[in-house]
Amino acid sequence: MGSRVQRSPEPDPATLVGRGKAEEIRLAAHAAGAAVVIFDHDLTPTQLRNLEPALDLKVLDRTQLILDIFARRALSREGQLQVELAQLNYLLPRLAGRGTMLSRLGGGIGTRGPGEQQLEFDRRRIRARIAKLTEALERVRSQRSLHRARRREQQFQTVALVGYTNAGKSTLFNALTRAEVGTSSRLFATLDPTVRLLPLESRRSVLLSDTVGFIRKLPPHLVAAFRATLEELQDASLLLHVTDASHPEHGKQDAAVESLLAELGLTSAPRLHVWNKIDLLDETEQKRLAAAGPADVAVSARDGHGIETLLACIDASLEGGPLVEAEFDFPCSDGESFALVHRFGHVLSTRVEENRVRVRARVTESVRGRFHGALVIGESLSGG
Repeated sequence: MGSRVQRSPEPDPATLVGRGKAEEIRLAAHAAGAAVVIFDHDLTPTQLRNLEPALDLKVLDRTQLILDIFARRALSREGQLQVELAQLNYLLPRLAGRGTMLSRLGGGIGTRGPGEQQLEFDRRRIRARIAKLTEALERVRSQRSLHRARRREQQFQTVALVGYTNAGKSTLFNALTRAEVGTSSRLFATLDPTVRLLPLESRRSVLLSDTVGFIRKLPPHLVAAFRATLEELQDASLLLHVTDASHPEHGKQDAAVESLLAELGLTSAPRLHVWNKIDLLDETEQKRLAAAGPADVAVSARDGHGIETLLACIDASLEGGPLVEAEFDFPCSDGESFALVHRFGHVLSTRVEENRVRVRARVTESVRGRFHGALVIGESLSGG
């Protein structure tokens, strides 16, 4: 293991780092017994072609490394299609002139994915495969669009977790939904979106969605390939931007998340900022976060601190107005209205009087308005 930094006013078009630095890297890598050299930068086809013989080692750039990790993490058919599309779009312009080095690329890009298969594909065959993958993912987009329309018809609202990779989104997802989605400290542990029912005091029909973690300079191939997944965010009623409060560079990570949200046209989307992992902070930092703005909530998904507060903030932030307590008077024959109050609210008491039933429940303002004709009394839980 080792690293080298090259500071230059502009990248060298032939090797990115220049001939002298390339030789320095070669000597250091061979002295350390390294098997691969990774550049934290995207390399052009020419740079990649020149660097491998210059270093006499396999070379990976930033995009290749990320694609390789994604190939290992993708479990669902959709995720595998997305990764394969990104791999082939990356590979296509790097075919010409690679010769025997092309097979060496297979060890670094998609080592467990389709990028390793038949890397001698000519352009025509790769383009044909890209066309098939694009068509398949368009069908996925269409299916997701239908699912979103169905949820809207059933009055389901969606809350989506977004944030930098390894911010603890999946752990928070489990804490909020009482689910058992797999968690890991590895980067990009979640590639396949997961949706679960989110229990709220208002009894709204709310779904919580866990999404792929963001990173700085997310390769454009991946943004395009994961478009079907990221479009789920555009239909969300509320975004929970999760930040690892203990990370020394959480400001830069948040900036990367904001940049991608802007690319997706979501800068004005309703959101709460969730500061996670506060159990790793000292008391002074915890107090500072506790005094943050009304759209900021400090939690520890691991030990459950702040989870109830976050659930209350989510409830208050969703469409439909704040939670209120109200009493309704229905004819006993009106079973449909009684069932709807049970579905969209939390029934506190039921009292039958002759041929009528009185129901006291906690509901949202919009639900209370829906049964305005049956309203007996109504008062806000906050006293308003």
